[in-house]
Amino acid sequence: MIEWLNKYEDYASVIFGTAFGLIARLMMLRSDYRQYPAYPHGKIVHLALGLIAGALGAVAVPALYHKDYTAITFLSLAAQQFREVRNMERTTLNAIDKYELVPRGAAYIEGIAVVFEGRNYLAIFAAFLTSLASMTISWIAGLIAGLLSLLLVHFFRRGKSIQHIAIIEMAPVKLDGPNLFVGDVYIMNVGLEENRKIIEEEGLGFILHPKNDNARVTLSNLGQRQAILHDLSTRLGVFRDEGDPLLLPLAKLGLKTGKLGLFVLPREKDKSVAYHAVCNVPLLEAAVRMPTEANHRHSQGAPNG
Repeated sequence: MIEWLNKYEDYASVIFGTAFGLIARLMMLRSDYRQYPAYPHGKIVHLALGLIAGALGAVAVPALYHKDYTAITFLSLAAQQFREVRNMERTTLNAIDKYELVPRGAAYIEGIAVVFEGRNYLAIFAAFLTSLASMTISWIAGLIAGLLSLLLVHFFRRGKSIQHIAIIEMAPVKLDGPNLFVGDVYIMNVGLEENRKIIEEEGLGFILHPKNDNARVTLSNLGQRQAILHDLSTRLGVFRDEGDPLLLPLAKLGLKTGKLGLFVLPREKDKSVAYHAVCNVPLLEAAVRMPTEANHRHSQGAPNG
């Protein structure tokens, strides 16, 4: 076997590269509380795309090594196909989002679609790095490079969460007549006595204190707020049905302080699980704003771009 690997280094580099590309995609494919992709056929689709991505990254190295520069054309076609994967995910999630009691929202869906596209590129990177080491050094070096690429993939697999930009604390849900407050943040007016009783018994509240000015602007983004409410409702359930607008979870800003008040009516009123659910809500790339960086560049007279 070792002699065959040394003799047919082209085949070895393609095999190792494809294998590590597929393993990288498998590492990044998991179903959690969001339950997507949850169905076997959905996973098969993404694993098949991961195999294609790994094969493309692995084949590119021996092709370029033998001066077959048309391999670049295949990589550009792969990029186009993976953009179609992004569109497919966006379309699928938009179609099912209308049936959620607490929708994900467009920003959350776009973030998921971008992640699925980006992970195929990570699979190509893992395959290319493994194949390059196998081709230029030895198959042992290819194995080492493949393992290192998996470590890099694991590092880039998880982004930041809400706890990186905000201090989260539980806050009392209070009713002052028909006015509902979470801590000192006004949420809404509750007119029906029946709904006020449900809120007093089942309501949970959180206050998110932004750590800096950038975080304050990010938390004010409607897409990020909707993502927090959706994740909370997915983890704990929601005490409402279609047609109950006053029992809908809400996130409102304290306009003077920049604090974000969260009001939820969970089906399972577990404060510890709810707290950790808020902490682990992903920070959406589409919601991140850094106005202080812009002010810093402007003060230095830096050009745009």
